[in-house]
Amino acid sequence: MRSVRTTALVRTVLTPAVVLRLLLGWGAFLALSLAGPALSGPLPTPALFAVLAGIIAVIIVCAFGVVTQAEHLAHRLGDPYGTLVLTLSIVLIEVILISAVMLGPGEHATIARDSVTAVSMIILNLVIGLALLVGGRRNADLRPNHTGVSAYVSVLVVLTTVAFALPGLIGTEGSYTTGQAFAIIALTVLLYVFFLYRQTGEQREDFQEPALREASGAADSAPEVEAAARTPITTILSRNRTEVIVRTAVLVATVLPIVLLSHDMAALLDVGLDRAGAPIALSGILIAMIVFLPETITAVRAAHTGEIQRVSNLCHGALVSTVGLTIPAVLTIGLVTGQTVTLAETPTNLVLLGISLLLTLSTFTARRVTALHGAAHLLVFAVYGITVFA
Repeated sequence: MRSVRTTALVRTVLTPAVVLRLLLGWGAFLALSLAGPALSGPLPTPALFAVLAGIIAVIIVCAFGVVTQAEHLAHRLGDPYGTLVLTLSIVLIEVILISAVMLGPGEHATIARDSVTAVSMIILNLVIGLALLVGGRRNADLRPNHTGVSAYVSVLVVLTTVAFALPGLIGTEGSYTTGQAFAIIALTVLLYVFFLYRQTGEQREDFQEPALREASGAADSAPEVEAAARTPITTILSRNRTEVIVRTAVLVATVLPIVLLSHDMAALLDVGLDRAGAPIALSGILIAMIVFLPETITAVRAAHTGEIQRVSNLCHGALVSTVGLTIPAVLTIGLVTGQTVTLAETPTNLVLLGISLLLTLSTFTARRVTALHGAAHLLVFAVYGITVFA
């Protein structure tokens, strides 16, 4: 009887649309891998942009599949567990890819700095800006959980300062010394692990939607989310273990081709940008935007339905995980392989990061969040874009 229920559940999760997305994503990755020798040579410009357009189309289709599974898990598990599944899936794969680049041929001293800075500006300003602009126009009373947002910002201020400001002040040529690197790895990991422990433990309520949401434009599924929030996570997992495992596996299996395709198309994108006369630095930004596309879609949908704390969990939680996992990983690789890891940022980017964090604090500690806040975040991202082309 139990096996029958499990089979029925698997069929419910693995719908034809889900299977089609999986086949499309992995098929495109396989095709790109097999066509590697042909794509390594000079391609005509129309063919180059056609291949890029095809990859992006596949990624967008897969991204919607990731969002679907993430939303099912979020409603089943409640926050912050639901958003953690999506966030950690994407961030862990991104960290693995950055590490793989560092372990590959060539010098990549600034890959972690450039990648994490781009992700920080995209999440703090572009994604949040879009979400607040959409959500603020539809919902007149968006009220985040101030304690949870404050916890995110507190950790982000420390992690970004340690990652990008201190190396230029106490390090050597923008890099930590060996002794400093050991200390930074240990302290960063300890802070990140303690943050996750508190977020999923005693401070879990600080990362949930405020209880009274009658006046807001909350989603029809909000009561289900609130019911999950009131039930202990162990009870939820016990009741829905098979569904959670299957949906998590499908989510990860759909995320992987997105990230792998993004990584493989980086070389094509570099060539395309070079032919278009755009700065090569724009490549990293576009890749980061594509990798975090599922979270972007999920965050905008959450804001549209009035779940503003879920927007914070997705965006701020993703950035905490990105910095908290990437910096220790690349520093460890640097120590093991003897590579130089340059983390110190330019004064311009440090100023923009500081402004972004101050704006985040101002936005999410307001009595209510509006579309005007979103417009301010989008302006900061536009300024960041100007600096890339400067």
